[in-house]
Amino acid sequence: QVQLVESGGDFVQTGGSLRLSCAASGINFESHNMRWYRQGSGQAREWVATITGRGLTNYADSANGRFTITRDNAKSTVYLQMDSLRPEDTDVYYCHTKRDNIDYWGQGTRVTVSS
Repeated sequence: QVQLVESGGDFVQTGGSLRLSCAASGINFESHNMRWYRQGSGQAREWVATITGRGLTNYADSANGRFTITRDNAKSTVYLQMDSLRPEDTDVYYCHTKRDNIDYWGQGTRVTVSS
């Protein structure tokens, strides 16, 4: 059974940093692309960043230059380093992967950025 468990969300001031973690199990981690999404209250879930199994990365415009996605295949964990945080980054952040064409999501971790 695929399981994704996020952690690291917190309350932070504008300009601060956080590092989110997502521990995966039930998949051959190094073979899977991993993604971070975000979702505000009453809004659609929005893609933030992707890292391939080989470590290639891609970012949404809102994250480019401020967020960094990395992975540790030995720990089956993907990270999202978030710097220069803004109040508009306040959201619940979700980890995502896909196996056998089925989407898997974590439970989410909440990030709150105060102005």
